[in-house]
Amino acid sequence: MADGALSPGVNLEAFSQAIAAIQALRSSVTRVFDCLKDGMRNKETLEGREKGFVAAFQESLHSVSRDLGELERLSNLVGKPSENHPLHNSGLLSLDPVQDKTPLYSQLLQAYKWSNKLQYHAGLASGLLNQQSLKRSANQMGVSAKRRPKAQPTTLVLPPQYVDDVISRIDRMFPEMSIQLSRPNGTSAMLLVTLGKVLKVIVVMRSLFIDRTIVKGYNENVYTEDGKLDIWSKSNYQVFQKVTDHATTALLHYQLPQMPDVVVRSFMTWLRSYIKLFQAPCQRCGKFLQDGLPPTWRDFRTLEAFHDTCRQ
Repeated sequence: MADGALSPGVNLEAFSQAIAAIQALRSSVTRVFDCLKDGMRNKETLEGREKGFVAAFQESLHSVSRDLGELERLSNLVGKPSENHPLHNSGLLSLDPVQDKTPLYSQLLQAYKWSNKLQYHAGLASGLLNQQSLKRSANQMGVSAKRRPKAQPTTLVLPPQYVDDVISRIDRMFPEMSIQLSRPNGTSAMLLVTLGKVLKVIVVMRSLFIDRTIVKGYNENVYTEDGKLDIWSKSNYQVFQKVTDHATTALLHYQLPQMPDVVVRSFMTWLRSYIKLFQAPCQRCGKFLQDGLPPTWRDFRTLEAFHDTCRQ
């Protein structure tokens, strides 16, 4: 069929000839670069080599020019494909003469392509999910009188002996820090950390995850009237209230649910840097006191001391 069409308005025969012309043009360009690469060879005299090189190079350039002209001629015969799907009003966007300023039409086509990809991948994901055995039907939920208990994350359920071993190892790591572990409310541990003669910290834990910290002065009472650790009242001193706020920030910084023992060890290492709370100057201003307070902030990476206003 001599006048077939890929789509209305496209000449199939001219299209095939244009592809052949592109291949011929590529071959001609390759010969030009081969000629430049080979240079002047296979001639005895210098004049003969120069003439041979110039003649071969001119012949290659003429071939490129001839093939390029043939490709331009065939491109005019191919024709322009017509749209075989309705664009409605969006088709008018392609007629905008200032495409570089308002590329709405190209962005619309790009969004359409991404929409197709999203639909394709969503179909694949749906097929994979349907293969799983965790799907519940409405009938199954109606028949069972009891709901299946919600599975607890395995990382939270750690034996108390493992928690005790981790805390014991951390206690041995820092000689100037003593850690007392107690379980007044069952399996959840509570720690009383005494850092030298500087401060005391009450750490409320859930398995190996730290839920809450309260920092108080070394001479402050950390127990309630019934002899339990006081996890609610704040310190009477503003400096330790600041340190409590920074310790809460540190809990949000040190997050690694897959390895909670590393999180506890990192937090205790950071807490140990307060051993020189009243001796270390601010690393930015060099002062020991600012507004009557020592540097209460410790950098999470370098553990350097800063005043609360100097760290920003």
